[in-house]
Amino acid sequence: MVVVIMGILAAIAFSSYTRQVARTHRVAAEGCLSQAASYMERYYTTYMRYDQTGSSASATANTLPQLDCMTTSQPGLEYDYSLSSLSASTYQLNAKPKGMQATRDVLCGTLSLNQAGARSPSTTGCW
Repeated sequence: MVVVIMGILAAIAFSSYTRQVARTHRVAAEGCLSQAASYMERYYTTYMRYDQTGSSASATANTLPQLDCMTTSQPGLEYDYSLSSLSASTYQLNAKPKGMQATRDVLCGTLSLNQAGARSPSTTGCW
């Protein structure tokens, strides 16, 4: 009887633990998207556009840098980061879950943040 009770408690504890791990990784990805958005705003302040360093033929296209949160922190490695919808006045940053995070966090899925500060998905608890 004691073994059965311990098994039930262990199953409940493990389920709660995996939900908390998924939430921790999601919060780390949100922070990383915020850092990338700060980079984009600094870039805009410097060049007055998000997409490239200028309008001349020698202009260099803007790309998302590999921030520390995207390459060295373990929670940040649970997501693939990308930059989409890039134009002179708009951008969208995406964090797509991968591996175990993709299976654990089916409620939220890909997190997005744009130049206006709009976040998606708008599901309660995702942001």
